[in-house]
Amino acid sequence: MSNQDWSFQTKLLHNDTKVDKETGAVSVPIHHTSTFHQFDLDEFGKYDYARSGNPTREALEQAIAELEGGARGMAFSSGMAAISTAFLLLSQGDHVLVTEDVYGGTFRMVTDVLSRFGIEHTFVDMTDLHKVASEIRPNTKVIYMETPSNPLLKVTDIRGIVNLAKANGCLTFLDNTFLTPELQRPLELGVDVVLHSATKFLAGHSDVLAGLAVAKDAELGDRLYKLQNAFGAVLGAQDCWLVLRGLKTLHVRLKQSSSSALKIAEYLSRHPKVETVYYPGLSYHPGYETQQYQADGAGAVLSFKLADRDAVKILLQNVKLPVFAVSLGGVESILSYPAKMSHAAMPQEEREKRGISDGLLRFSVGLENVDDLIKDLDDALEKLPIIKKEESVR
Repeated sequence: MSNQDWSFQTKLLHNDTKVDKETGAVSVPIHHTSTFHQFDLDEFGKYDYARSGNPTREALEQAIAELEGGARGMAFSSGMAAISTAFLLLSQGDHVLVTEDVYGGTFRMVTDVLSRFGIEHTFVDMTDLHKVASEIRPNTKVIYMETPSNPLLKVTDIRGIVNLAKANGCLTFLDNTFLTPELQRPLELGVDVVLHSATKFLAGHSDVLAGLAVAKDAELGDRLYKLQNAFGAVLGAQDCWLVLRGLKTLHVRLKQSSSSALKIAEYLSRHPKVETVYYPGLSYHPGYETQQYQADGAGAVLSFKLADRDAVKILLQNVKLPVFAVSLGGVESILSYPAKMSHAAMPQEEREKRGISDGLLRFSVGLENVDDLIKDLDDALEKLPIIKKEESVR
């Protein structure tokens, strides 16, 4: 049985760097060095300066490339460093189509930074392929997807977008942070570049800031590497090692957290004080069928809407288990308030247009006992006044 036949679960643990060839160590060595001695004036070694390459970083980059099924992986100092560097493939006069309810940091990059360099953008509801097709221009060079989207968990038909992109000579980027290659492998569906905030589920322990990018083919990978080397926002050796360590438990963590997320979503959907639940694992979710065919699960993140900001405040004052914090994907459950956290960079008018209301909470489900989490939520929700549930969610 070759390593090509191994399951994803096994590949998380067994790869080309699982044993150090010099010492036999079963943990990747951490190469804390900024530069490398050259033994020959006429022929330099593989590594010269740590911005351009580091053996520990290379181990992580090889691992994520193999897991995503791509030609080349690159590790960055944050998810936004990975996303921003990928956007550097664009040039003045180009146009990019972006998922409507995209992560706030990406929104800021597109609206405040790319626009300064003459790169045009359009936000579009990518659950509607006809809308996407109608917004493609002659100068559209990239279609940027986030599916499930942050924070409303909208599901984009990846193959549908890829087909539109190929027909119009566009590249496709996809932020795969919520699902990771454990549950969704966009490159297999034709996407050109897959991006991650590895801070989240890939590392999984809320102790490292990291970003990853994987290119589908070698030529595009080489172009991205040149930008990575030029821009210089690379991941340090210690942080690379932390991500590699986190990857080893990705399967069991996501399996547990996703199972719990479904139970919590079902519980919240029945609760009279919750207006709406957004989770693509619920059968009535508009993207449920698409999610079923293009992914191996719905993930561990859900969002739910309460009546207003006051209701959110009461809930947060009474829950005991989830931490209230920015970020997601840790072993601990995390409740976030998109209006003031992940999407604070988005003006209120733009947030409301996308349905990111002042009553919306995002819940990244961790590894706690699911019954304990539900009991904790139930006790907190009891403190809220009763509201009339929206009929449209059923």
